[in-house]
Amino acid sequence: MASEAEGGSPFNIHPMDQFVIKPLFGDGDITWYTPTNVTLWMGITVLIIIALLVFGTRGRAIVPSRSQSIAEVIYSFLYSMLVDITGKEGVKYFPYIFTLFIFIVVANIVGLLPGAFTTTSHIAVTATMAMAVFLTVTILGFVKNGMAFLGIFWIGSAPLILRPILAIIEIISYFVRPVSHSIRLAGNMMAGHAVIKVFAGFAGALGIGAVAPIIAIMAVYGLEMLVVVIQAYVFTILTCVYLKDALHPAH
Repeated sequence: MASEAEGGSPFNIHPMDQFVIKPLFGDGDITWYTPTNVTLWMGITVLIIIALLVFGTRGRAIVPSRSQSIAEVIYSFLYSMLVDITGKEGVKYFPYIFTLFIFIVVANIVGLLPGAFTTTSHIAVTATMAMAVFLTVTILGFVKNGMAFLGIFWIGSAPLILRPILAIIEIISYFVRPVSHSIRLAGNMMAGHAVIKVFAGFAGALGIGAVAPIIAIMAVYGLEMLVVVIQAYVFTILTCVYLKDALHPAH
């Protein structure tokens, strides 16, 4: 009992420790300009994107390489999705949509690497992207449509007596968008990684008898590979829907 008190229980697992932000140099206070593990892994994410989309496609071969094929598939998929939702008028905003998706999906995948830090598990990161989408769409809506943009809050097809009530609901839901947009991504990333850490802690505590936790880790990892892509897709398709509201505000 004494040794267990000194060394701690082998099942003393702290799944949330992996989300702690730490400075890269020293142990001082973290300020807005302090290089942290978040800074490092965001930088790695950007370098991977550059390697895939710049160096991987520079040959522009008729018979594409693997990296060029990946880039072309992502490009075609996002382009079709944007046109289907917003119409041809939304094509001019394709670089923004593409950048959002590719950053989120690569950051999510990088976060699955052992020892990596999942930058999209932090509200500070996802809220910044969500707020940028919210402000961009709102400003664009007023620039393109003027006061007619407020038509997204007025549901003309509803009975007249219900329209003011529905307008209040629409206004509340509109301003909640950046909150739900950011929490959905960060929450899913954090939950999945926490579950993996819990099973990994059980595997380490059980030693050679850790067959079940290891199988569970493999299953959750497989699920997370699907989740990281789905969450990037959800964030991006919601951005396209919000963009459609800005371009075509009338219900």
